[in-house]
Formats: sequence, structure tokens, C-alpha cells
Amino acid sequence: MRGRCRSSLAKWLPSSASAAVLETSGHPQDCQPTLPAFPNREPDNREPQQAGLYKMSTIVSPRRNAEPNEEIEARLQAQIEPFDSFWEAPEDIEKGYSSFHKFYEHNYLQYIPRQKDARILVTSCGPGYFVNLLSKSGYTDVLGIDSDASKVRWAETKGLNCRVARAFTFLASNRQPFDVIFVEQEINHLTKEEVREFLELCRRNLGDSGILIVHSLNGANPITGAEALAQNFDHFYTLTEYSLRQLLESCGFGDVRVVPLNLYVFYSNPLNYVALSIHALTSLICSLYFRLYGKTNRIFSKKIAAICRRKD
Repeated sequence: MRGRCRSSLAKWLPSSASAAVLETSGHPQDCQPTLPAFPNREPDNREPQQAGLYKMSTIVSPRRNAEPNEEIEARLQAQIEPFDSFWEAPEDIEKGYSSFHKFYEHNYLQYIPRQKDARILVTSCGPGYFVNLLSKSGYTDVLGIDSDASKVRWAETKGLNCRVARAFTFLASNRQPFDVIFVEQEINHLTKEEVREFLELCRRNLGDSGILIVHSLNGANPITGAEALAQNFDHFYTLTEYSLRQLLESCGFGDVRVVPLNLYVFYSNPLNYVALSIHALTSLICSLYFRLYGKTNRIFSKKIAAICRRKD
């Protein structure tokens, strides 16, 4: 750690019990009369701490080889859509509880341990879409955290166990290991330095053979791969099935499995089958083109997920 005290990595362990960490405030809008809505994405001319940007804080590195009481200043780079809040919900937030339930159930639920008392952390939980699925599936020890209080209030109205907290700060100070950590926001909102630090924090917060689930924009998709970088100012890179596995293995995880995230899971809609067929045909064509260039990519979905285990 010497020589890196001014790094932009988020080293989020408070230097004392009174260490100040700025709480991100919500930006309510008139989405529904009785519930707070997600922040809009219009330009915000308020002071940075009011606009939900990260303020410089004095904190201690959580690295094992760090000097005791070593203090640094750290600031996450994503400012428009901070990583530790959820930005993928539809305009109709209430409707999202149904649509995301189907999406998460199809793509993720099979990778969660069957033990209903498994201790599960959901970071960037937003209004609690994944927490809601786990709760309805019988899991009894689930915690969701999100830096935006307005989003967490939606979860609270559903009786979900969610609280306002920043991912780095929470993970750096937590002392009770989890069986599963599910990251509900794309890791592309972290810089390459930040994502490695975040994954290290996740690894330390998992019990023996604990499971980590993350997802990313898929750079191998010939249509959305490049566009994803230009479409969002806070997307710093894309990953492929190979580079996502490479990243996780380099951060101390094993048994890495990279899978496509299937968008076409709404089987009651006939158009779902049309879209699914087109995607299958497009993926086959892409696979053939990639092979012409000596590439072995097999996953061409818009997003990819990785399921892995802590490796001691």
C-alpha cells in the first residue's frame, strides 16, 4: 500500500467510530402521490453533497498489508449513477416488482443455496426487487443496502429488510460473514481499480466457499457492446465471458461460471418467443463470425453474470 495513499480506490474502513461518511440523499419526483420516486437524470445544479455525489472522506485502508491507521482520501469516480445505488428500474417502480421478479427468478434464483437460513447480502438493492424475490422464496436472513434513501423507502413500504448504506463502507466495517453476496448493480460503474478493491472486500465478507454473484455489460454483443460505453457516462468498460472470469479469478475467486442473462422470460407474451428466436439466430451467426477470427466467444446476450466462490 505504500506509495498509493492518494489512490482513487475506495478503501472504506472508518478510521474511528466517529468517522464521517456522507449519506446520499434521494431526489424525489412526482411518480406516485404516496411513495418517493427514483432520482431523475436531469442535470442537477445543487451542491455536490445534495446531488448525490461522493464527498471526500478520511478513511482507513481495509487491505491486510496496510499500515495500522493508514489514512487515505478516496472517491468513487461514477458521479451521475453511483455504483452503490440501483439505476435499472422502470419508470413505474411498482410494476418493477413483478417484471424483475420474473427476470431474477429465471436468471439467478437457481444459484442461491437451498438453505433458507443462508445469510445473504444484496448491494445496490434499490427498491428491493431481488430482496423481494428472496423473501417470497422463503429466505429468512436477507439484507439489502443502497446509498439512496428514496429508493430504500420503497423497499420499506413492502416490509423488506433494506437499509441506507454505502457498499464500500458497509463491507469494510462488517464483521459477520455472508453465505452469498449479490451485487444488483452492474460492476461497469466502477473503474478498473475500484472494481478490484470492491471484489476484494466482497471476498473478505464471504464465509468459507461463500458465493458471489455479479453482472456486467457484455462487450461481445455486436449491437449493444460498444453502444453501452457511449450510452452512459458512468460506464467505464465492458467485459466478456473471458475477461469477467479473468477478473474474478485474479481477485481470489474460484469455480467461476459465466452465464448469459436472458431478457426474454415473459412467456405469457407471444412476442417473447419471436424475440427469443431472433436472439438465438443472431447468436449463432455471431459465433460463426467470431470463429473466423479465431475467437471462441459463445455468449452474446446484452449482459452476462458470473457466479463464483471464495477461494482461500
